[in-house]
Amino acid sequence: MRKLLLWVLGFGMALAQQLSPQGIIVNPVPTDLQVKVWVDKDPGKRGNAVYQIGEPIFIYVSVNQDAYVYLFNINADGRIDPILPNAFERDNFLRAGETRRYPPAGARYRYTVTGPEGEDRILAVASKRPLSIGEILDVEGNRVRVQGAEGLARALSIIVEPLPPRDWITDVARYYVGRITAPAQATLVVDSRPTGAEVYLDGRLRGRTPLTLSVNPGRRDLELRLPGYQVYKVTVNPKPGERVQVFAQLVPEPRQGTLSVVSTPSGAEVYVDGALRGRTPLTLSLPEGRYGVELRLAGYETYRATVQVRRGETARLEVRLNPIPQTGTLYLESSPSGAEVYLEGRLQGRTPLRLTLNEGTYRVELRLPGYEPYQAAIRVERGRETRLVASLRPIRTGELYLEARPEGAEVYVDGRLVGRAPLRVSLEAGLREVRVVAPGYGEYRAQVEVRPGESLRLVVELVPVRAILELYLNVEARVFLDGQEVGVARGGYLRLEAPFGDHELTLVAPGYRTLVQAIRVTGNQVLRLELRPL
Repeated sequence: MRKLLLWVLGFGMALAQQLSPQGIIVNPVPTDLQVKVWVDKDPGKRGNAVYQIGEPIFIYVSVNQDAYVYLFNINADGRIDPILPNAFERDNFLRAGETRRYPPAGARYRYTVTGPEGEDRILAVASKRPLSIGEILDVEGNRVRVQGAEGLARALSIIVEPLPPRDWITDVARYYVGRITAPAQATLVVDSRPTGAEVYLDGRLRGRTPLTLSVNPGRRDLELRLPGYQVYKVTVNPKPGERVQVFAQLVPEPRQGTLSVVSTPSGAEVYVDGALRGRTPLTLSLPEGRYGVELRLAGYETYRATVQVRRGETARLEVRLNPIPQTGTLYLESSPSGAEVYLEGRLQGRTPLRLTLNEGTYRVELRLPGYEPYQAAIRVERGRETRLVASLRPIRTGELYLEARPEGAEVYVDGRLVGRAPLRVSLEAGLREVRVVAPGYGEYRAQVEVRPGESLRLVVELVPVRAILELYLNVEARVFLDGQEVGVARGGYLRLEAPFGDHELTLVAPGYRTLVQAIRVTGNQVLRLELRPL
């Protein structure tokens, strides 16, 4: 059985290559693509897995989106071994949510740990597109052509450079080879006032205060609990051989009672000491004491009371709210008369009209064919008559509805920008000059007649405007515009047409790095570009 990788790591030894916590190559741009790599002894990725020389090791990897995955092992001495793809596993395409193990069950190879001792790291690179890794990895020979973390980082940086920043991501798993030396113990002394509090260390009950514990060095979460007192929490980080003392002055819990408030009708706002706490029916937990309670509901008188809340008891407040008898008169006239009267959107009759209403502010609208709608907000006060006399204006405007292709074209009426197509705009009646413009398209002009009270529909299809691009290159290359191949620059020259606007120009030539260039076409242009050799 062929051994593809022989790995060994030494706990506590320094790395030959110092790496960042995330890996040797980190995407600086946030991306929704995620990859996770871990070893069988450390599924939680705590970085404390230890393998002895000769032990087998299994590597796991998963992605949250369809992606091509590449795995490398960086040894403590800087040597780099390939994991995926390899001579036996060439399929490195993973589906979204898929998790794979290497070697898989029934594989014809295995991974065995060997020297030198130290810390190893497994680098995972996930990409939405396959990477050209021929210069890095000899799959058939199962060897990496570069050595050292810096060499691998430089090579990978070149490979991912043509990719969009959001199309790739990396992850790193750490593990150790060698023997773990038990760290020296630390001493933790815990006391409290009052004493007898339960002591929880990292979530486990260890005794009651006063208490002395021997603990492993490192970060520890400490919690003290005593009935009738608030929980005390602290984090300690003792060093080997260190004695850490924690003293907790426990704070009594507030003496709590319950306030229950019910009203008829329900839905009244409940204010406690001036602060809104909710609507009835309402139940509140409050510290023991006296509180000013106020209930407010539109159309009802405000209710006020003082309530005593006692510890462990429920103070109940049941209130029947009294309606406020508030009515006034609204008298409406219009010139000309006979206009429909709408109050809060509901038809009430025709002018002249008198209405009896509760006190409040109302939205009034008058409608009469051939006249512009009249709208107003009217305040009706209790015991008083409010009069509204509206002079209706004849309709002097019409409507223009304009559609254009492409959508989003700017629309000007009489030289004034009124919006972007499609749009619906109200205009004064008469002859109007309409102009429609869009980048990369010829301008449209027309005179239209807008008639009072009528709607005019206008559909405009703009004609694209194209420009001539002349490309001068240092090599013969295939030319793509917005992802579509438009020709070959034979002898380094190509003449082509392109519509006005923003475009993406891509140049591809064997032995040269692919060049992606954003261009803006506003007229005929000459572009001189140079492709760099691989």
